[in-house]
Amino acid sequence: MRSRLSRLVFAVAAFLAVTLVFAAPRQVPLSELFPSPAQTKSAVVINKVLERFHYRKVELDHDFAQDVLDSYLKALDPSRSFFLARDVERFKGGAKRLDEGLRRGELDLAFDVFRVYRMRVDERVIYAESLLRGPFDFDRDEAYRLDSPDVAWAKDSAELDDIWRKRVKNDFLTLRLADKTDEEIRERLSERYQGLVRRTHQFDGNDVFQTFMNAYTQTLEPHTSYMSPSTSENFDISMKLSLEGIGAVLRADNEYTVIQSTVPGGPARESGQVQTGDRIVGVAQGLDGAIEDVVGWRLQDVVDKIRGPKGSVVRLQLLPKSAATNGGVREVAIVRNEIKLEDQAAKGLVLDSLENAPGMRIGVIEIPAFYRDFQAEGSGDQNFRSTTRDVRQLIDDLVLKGVDGIVIDLRGNGGGSLAEATSLTGLFIDTGPVVQVKDAFGKIEVETDPEPGLAYRGPLAVLVDRDSASASEIFAGAIQDYGRGLVIGEPTFGKGTVQTLIDLNRYVPGEQNNLGRLRLTMAEFFRISGGSTQLRGVEPDIRFPTADLVSEHGERSLDNALPWTRIRPAEYKKVGSVSIELLALQSAERVSRDSGFTMLVERSKLMRDVEAQTHVSLQESARREEDERRGSVFKEQQNSYLRARGIAPVDEDSEEQVDEDLLDAQREAIARIQVEEAARILADAVLLDRTERPRAVMRD
Repeated sequence: MRSRLSRLVFAVAAFLAVTLVFAAPRQVPLSELFPSPAQTKSAVVINKVLERFHYRKVELDHDFAQDVLDSYLKALDPSRSFFLARDVERFKGGAKRLDEGLRRGELDLAFDVFRVYRMRVDERVIYAESLLRGPFDFDRDEAYRLDSPDVAWAKDSAELDDIWRKRVKNDFLTLRLADKTDEEIRERLSERYQGLVRRTHQFDGNDVFQTFMNAYTQTLEPHTSYMSPSTSENFDISMKLSLEGIGAVLRADNEYTVIQSTVPGGPARESGQVQTGDRIVGVAQGLDGAIEDVVGWRLQDVVDKIRGPKGSVVRLQLLPKSAATNGGVREVAIVRNEIKLEDQAAKGLVLDSLENAPGMRIGVIEIPAFYRDFQAEGSGDQNFRSTTRDVRQLIDDLVLKGVDGIVIDLRGNGGGSLAEATSLTGLFIDTGPVVQVKDAFGKIEVETDPEPGLAYRGPLAVLVDRDSASASEIFAGAIQDYGRGLVIGEPTFGKGTVQTLIDLNRYVPGEQNNLGRLRLTMAEFFRISGGSTQLRGVEPDIRFPTADLVSEHGERSLDNALPWTRIRPAEYKKVGSVSIELLALQSAERVSRDSGFTMLVERSKLMRDVEAQTHVSLQESARREEDERRGSVFKEQQNSYLRARGIAPVDEDSEEQVDEDLLDAQREAIARIQVEEAARILADAVLLDRTERPRAVMRD
């Protein structure tokens, strides 16, 4: 199971980073938008597989079926800008027996809803185009409502017209703030709205079925999803190709395509200019290709534009997460490349200029992913690369350099191989359990340290952040449970579930049609202390101030996420104890005076404020003022920190030539803020232990 799970994690992460071949899209007539017999069979099989094998046991009753319809409407119309209240009432009336219909594979309602949706899109775009031909009053004090699931559906066309008047005005103003001329804006928005019609008309029956079935599966739990035959085919192609692209995992968020994460060693992360949460608003090919506006595009269509052959250039227009809809678009040119395993490999360094511990040396091991070269291993190569093997070598190197302690940096590490998380933990404990895995039938398996003995027994800390997930949480949780070291940083992502791919045809012997596949949540990870890593993640022993600004992030931000729960603890013996009160006080005092942390906290506040916004002003002067305020606050804090470090600030958004060496130094300094404080905390712990106080710190 470990091997299959490990391969699956890498496969899913890689899926959006490779070059695929897609058939040219065509306009689909309404007469084809009806369910097929194969889709009926697929729906029946999906329902049976979910009821029998899914980790969460939920009965398909009337209330659940109504939630499925709500999820489907949200998937099609998240901003409630197309359907009218009377449409929704009619759909709900037709859904009274949806639970029984789903068991029989009846899909008429799903296709009916989509046909109405397509008609409403046509109507709205005609109206939006008419608005573009008229003037806009940007001196008027009014606001545009951002997407909210709590807003009522428009009761009539007049109310929807007003919503669209403000929507088009907001789109126009956003491009104005990006210094586009009115003529350019009208042309670009017309292309955007016509593109929405074109893509909606390209939805075929498989697209409709996949959208509806994913509304069904994700009403159950967010990591379970259906892959149509065409999506499955693309997935298979991706597994046969080298990992070429920009190395970014994308997700759809209403009308935007959002950077969910960047792949370690990939061109996007190496550029230093693509950040988690950035929204892609435009894509261009080559150094001088025309920018295509991709707001409102389907995720798959945006991915198709970004992919391309190795060595080619793609240019992205990015709207930073902290910019809300107030402009601040930046353009980034990225050379597509193969993402090599060595680019994702763990790296080591030594910090030896710690003001709180002169003469002390703290080693740092950065682990961007839990990797394992399965291909080399399968071919019999005894020297295949893996996280554990690389970290063991780095430990030996750091010990030879005379380090007094080691920090394992797992920030941004989204996980990977379960086997590697288990064996890596084994480098720091002698023997014992590492993680418990509970399946859908209640069976619990305990994954244990595969090799007795320790590679390192000295002082240890683990640095985590809000994007440390899955295998990272297993490792950090085990180190914390054993009392083997300090966990420092922010609460982790909270991804504590296990998925596997299921071919639906295996349940229908002799079926000639390809029914697609199901990505199914079939197990959950539990720490050896009994608590799950699901939802809550791992709570650090010593929290950085940015942690106080992390609320709706990671698993906690997903609809229908599995709850946190616990099982019986495994049998294990703590190997040390960690006294954190004094260490936390010393760190808090340092951090309060640290301009780097001041900058990070200010950045987190800006993002929190943006996420909390429900409306934006449509008054140009107010929008410009707010945009400038956010930008100036961030830049002032960043420049103050850099100058304190003796680094000349570089404006990444400058239109002039930027000194790349200075820019690299700036990025490295910012990336080191948290790891340097983690090293200082560990140094404090070593000094405290040397005083031989009654409560020893991290002593085996």
